Amino acid sequence: MSMNKTFGSMLIIAGTTIGAGMLALPLASAGLGFTTATLIMFGIWSLMTYTALLMLEVHQYADHQATLNSLARDLLGKKGQFLANFAVCFLMYSLCAAYIAGGGGQLNDKLNNWVGLEVSAQTSTVFFTLVVASIVAIGTHSVDMVNRVLFTLKVIALVVMLSLLAPNVEGGYLVNMPVEKGLIISALPVIFTSFGFHGSIPSIVRYIGLDIRALKKVMIIGSSLPLLIYIFWQLTSQGVISQQDLMASNSLGSFIATLSDMLHNPMVSQSVSVFADLALATSFLGVSLGLFDFVADSFKHNDKKHGRLQTAAMTFVPPLAFALFYPQGFITALGFAAIALVILAIFLPVAMVSAQRKQLAAADGYQVAGGKPALLAATGAGILIITAQFLQMAGVIPAVG
Repeated sequence: MSMNKTFGSMLIIAGTTIGAGMLALPLASAGLGFTTATLIMFGIWSLMTYTALLMLEVHQYADHQATLNSLARDLLGKKGQFLANFAVCFLMYSLCAAYIAGGGGQLNDKLNNWVGLEVSAQTSTVFFTLVVASIVAIGTHSVDMVNRVLFTLKVIALVVMLSLLAPNVEGGYLVNMPVEKGLIISALPVIFTSFGFHGSIPSIVRYIGLDIRALKKVMIIGSSLPLLIYIFWQLTSQGVISQQDLMASNSLGSFIATLSDMLHNPMVSQSVSVFADLALATSFLGVSLGLFDFVADSFKHNDKKHGRLQTAAMTFVPPLAFALFYPQGFITALGFAAIALVILAIFLPVAMVSAQRKQLAAADGYQVAGGKPALLAATGAGILIITAQFLQMAGVIPAVG
C-alpha cells in the first residue's frame, strides 16, 4: 500500500506543479534562448527541491497532521504563524480563484460548443467548483485516484503535442543567446512560480505518514518530473518558432495560433487545449487539497462528515465568490503570487529549520545537507525573485509571460 501511496503522492506533487502556467514558459523565456532558460529552470528546481526537503526536516519532529499554521506557531511564534497564514491564504485563495475562473470558462466553452448545451458561464463555474470540492472533501485518497487518471491523460496530450512539434525543431533556434541581460531578471518570477508545490507538502505528509525516506523520494521525483517535461516543452516550442516570433507573441492564444499555423495542423491547438484543461484540473486539485487541510488544521475542524463539509465551504466558497463577482481582484492578486510563494516556499522553510536546528542542536534526525551557506543562498535567491517582481510592477524591467 505504502509504495502505491508514494507513487500517487509523486503524481500529486507533479500535477500540482505542472499547471496551465507551463504554457507561458516559452513566452516568459523567449528572450533568453534555450540554454539560458534551461539553466535558470535547473537552478530554480534545485532551490525548490532543497526547500521542500527543509520542510520534511521540520515535519519530522511535529505531529504528522501538522500544517504550516501549527509548524510556524511552534517554531516561529505568533508573528511567524501570522505570516505563514497570510502567505498560504493569499497564495492559495488567489490560485483557486484563478483555477475556478479558468476551469469554469473552459467547461462552459466545451458544454456549449462540443455538447451543444446552452449553459450560462456562472452555472458552469459553480458546477466545476462543486465537482472538485466533492473530490477534495472525500479525502486525499480520492484526490490521488482522480489525479492519476487526469495525470495519465495529461501525459498522453503532452506526448501528442510534443510529437507533432518535435519533427519541426530547428537546431539553429536553440543556440540563441539572451537578447538582453535584463530579461533574465524578468523571467525569474514566472519560472519560479512554475515550480511551486509547497502548499501541498503537509497534505502529502499526512497521507504517507512520517516516513522520511519515502517522503524524500516523493519530493525529489515529484519535482523532477515537471523539470523534465518543461525542458522538453521548451525544446520543442523554442525550437519550432524563431526567437523574434516568440518575443512578438504577446499572449498565450497568439503563441498557440502561431504554432498551429506554422505546422498547418489543427491537432496542435487541440492537444494544447486538452493539455491546458487537464493541467489546470490537476493543479487545482493539488492546491485546493493543501488549502483544505490548512483550513481544517487552523480552525480545528474534525475529520467527520460535518467537519469536512465546514472545511470544504471555507475552502471553496471564497474563491468561487471572487471568480464570479470580482474577477479583476484575483487577477491583480496573481501579480503578487510570486512574492507570496517566496514567503511560503523559501523564507518560512529556512526560518523554521534555522529555529529548529538551534533548539535541537544534538538531535540525530534527518538534516538536509548544505548547512548555513545553503540556507543563506536560498534566502538570497528569494530576495532576488521578490526584487524582480517589484521591478516589473514598477515598470523598471519588462514584464514577460
